[in-house]
Amino acid sequence: MPEDRPPRPPFTRETALQKVQAAEDAWNTRDPHRVALAYTPDSQWRNRDTFLSGREEIVAFLTGKWERELDYALRKSLWSFHENRIAVRFQYECHDTEGRWWRSYGNELWEFDDHGLMRRREASINDVAITETERRIHGPRPRDAYGVDFPLR
Repeated sequence: MPEDRPPRPPFTRETALQKVQAAEDAWNTRDPHRVALAYTPDSQWRNRDTFLSGREEIVAFLTGKWERELDYALRKSLWSFHENRIAVRFQYECHDTEGRWWRSYGNELWEFDDHGLMRRREASINDVAITETERRIHGPRPRDAYGVDFPLR
């Protein structure tokens, strides 16, 4: 029996918002194995200039990412949806081993299988150096802030 990860397509506004928040919550755990379970076993990724295939590569990639990107905290926002696809914009903040803080801005395109697992993810990301005092993302989003959009800058 195939794995099931509701909500499943075709998405409504409500189920697309649920999918986006579930992804944000999972990524904020910084647990590569937990995050990878949302993707098909043969999921295809483009993350910046890196191309990945399958959960094992996703786990290895995310493990390295969160070893470099310390105190990572993410926000995602639904941009659009149609049938089995969702587009999101996101921002995350982290610091490197030298203590320099970064805010990363990006867009993702997601495609899901019939069971609600993501089979394709394409991410375009730009990094901006910030000071620690410019931070605005401090850990996972509190429940009372679900659905609250974030500023462009």
